[in-house]
Amino acid sequence: MRIILIDDELNIRRTIVPVLKGMGHDVVAAANSRSAMQELEKDTFDVALLDLRLGEENGLEVMGKLLKAQPRLTIIVTTAFATIETAVEAMRQGAFDYLAKPFTPDQLQQTLMKVARTRQLENKVAELESRVSAEAPSPILESAEPIMQKVYELAFKAASTPATILILGESGTGKSVLARAIHQRSPQADRPFVTVSCPSLSRELLESELFGHVKGAFTGAVSDTFGKVAAADGGTLFLDEIGELPLEIQPKLLRLLQDKEYERVGETKLRRANVRLVTASNRDLEQAVKNGQFREDLYYRLNVISIRMPSLRERPGDLPRIAQEWLRFFGNQVGKDLADFTPAALQALQTYSWPGNLRELRNVIERSTILAEKKEIDVIDLPENLHRPTSSGVSVGSKTSLEELEAEHIKRIIMSTPSLGEAAQILGIDPATLYRKRKRMGMHPGPRKQSEEPPHQGNEEDEHHNSAPEHHNEPVNA
Repeated sequence: MRIILIDDELNIRRTIVPVLKGMGHDVVAAANSRSAMQELEKDTFDVALLDLRLGEENGLEVMGKLLKAQPRLTIIVTTAFATIETAVEAMRQGAFDYLAKPFTPDQLQQTLMKVARTRQLENKVAELESRVSAEAPSPILESAEPIMQKVYELAFKAASTPATILILGESGTGKSVLARAIHQRSPQADRPFVTVSCPSLSRELLESELFGHVKGAFTGAVSDTFGKVAAADGGTLFLDEIGELPLEIQPKLLRLLQDKEYERVGETKLRRANVRLVTASNRDLEQAVKNGQFREDLYYRLNVISIRMPSLRERPGDLPRIAQEWLRFFGNQVGKDLADFTPAALQALQTYSWPGNLRELRNVIERSTILAEKKEIDVIDLPENLHRPTSSGVSVGSKTSLEELEAEHIKRIIMSTPSLGEAAQILGIDPATLYRKRKRMGMHPGPRKQSEEPPHQGNEEDEHHNSAPEHHNEPVNA
């Protein structure tokens, strides 16, 4: 922890500072309240060891100044004049604990360990409250799909380092879930995980949300606030949809990344914060840089480790397991013992293109759980767009041949993807086979697909014996 020792006795400072450093703490010493406040202006501390008799100064008055400057500071008061009255008054005014002089290194260490345990419990409570409020099942961080296995391998390898991580991908793919999983596997796991949604506020309010503000900095600023950067000090700051960060704020974030320094709105005083930054975006940030919407220097600082979250279409093998987990979760929420999906319902889930990815799947499962009247989720319990008949009358569960069902499925996948290559990946067949099937079904290519030619002209095989080409598992960028 970062500790400031405030004691007017030189011998005490000379004795205690090396003891604390020997325990592995980062320590600075101050002889009076003036030098202590100067240190608090330059840096953020976890603990203050405060002598209640600082020459002519009253330690209880100094304690009030310290807590006003840094509200999250844990204060342990020390004095050679130990009485019940002073202990009670110190605790009443905000002290965490009380040490009577002379105290031993072991007593000091025990008190600091109690501080550490209390902070860990506070962070765990905050984490649990966050999960409960999100009303979401525990995330599934395993996959049967090689493309997702590479994502987890890279993410969890990078988690143990201080590197800045950029998570890219479509909306609803689970970027924020991965960010939290990275934090939980990092050295900062016992410290705060703080989220800021960049598109949710105006530029002025977002800047204040991030860096804090002083009283009177703008209309409505009726008191000082320290902001999310200060709240995340020592932990992880997750900036969701970083591509929406206004240009005016980007230089300030760059300074935080490069120098660990920032200023509150309406204040010129430099403050320091040691935060691990994880960001996410569904935008093409390289294109945003070319368009002048995102700073190039900031982009390169954020893009130390880049991870692309695949869409749900790219990981069809994971869908049944995720759907089952959410079925159990929402079933318990509404008091229903739902065992499974009918084959027709599962087929409908697997043939749908899921433009909203995991978020859309979650909503579908929650809705179906509420509407279900049997022990299994059936097609009729799913939203109409997942099972409604097409203009040809073909739908999952309808009285139609496998050949007609296959043709309809192929048409839907081709219509929902930008290229035949991606459609072939989703269908799990060779692109040349898909090209021939499309031609046999009389489907004419649209403008984007017109230039596509079959990759090779091999012998046509039954698609059930073909597998997706190796290159469909595109590498994760780092």
